[in-house]
Amino acid sequence: MPMREDAYALLCEYTQSESLIKHALAVEAVMRAFARRYGEDAETWGIAGLLHDFDYERYPNPPDHPMRGAEVLRERGYPEEIVRAILGHADYTGVPRDTLLAKVLYAVDELTGFIIACALVRPSRSLDDLPVASVKKKLKDKAFARGVDRAIVYRGAEELGMELEELIAFIIAALRPIGEQLGLNRLPSEERVTP
Repeated sequence: MPMREDAYALLCEYTQSESLIKHALAVEAVMRAFARRYGEDAETWGIAGLLHDFDYERYPNPPDHPMRGAEVLRERGYPEEIVRAILGHADYTGVPRDTLLAKVLYAVDELTGFIIACALVRPSRSLDDLPVASVKKKLKDKAFARGVDRAIVYRGAEELGMELEELIAFIIAALRPIGEQLGLNRLPSEERVTP
């Protein structure tokens, strides 16, 4: 299987947008955290998160994304487990999310981006003081982060078998260590909240 360095090089080969690269890094971090939680291979899960949208900039329209990307991944020797999870993160592909890897990727993709958006509009621009209740409140505000499909957020939590609050808290905690890499601020420890 290609290594993480290979996956990052592939991401950068296909993606110029800094925001899309940050999204890929965020989803990678969350996927690695979930792999540790479930006793799975963090490298495999992290690569799935890192590459889930690598083809989006070149092929933004369904069904090209993620179908074209899946072809590239197969050509470059990525395991079918990763390819199928990436295909399953788009409902319109019809690829079932029949593995834990696929279910987690689907559950965290939209929500990870949404949580970062919530942090960016806070005065602190930080995940360190972002409460779960604030994220849930923003989910109800359809004018906020309009591009995030709320139905996917709720369906993802349901398919994973997690309460939405628990999923949000887990993602916030998983993103905190890389917050600065994502363009977010780090607060002094006395100002941090528990999600």
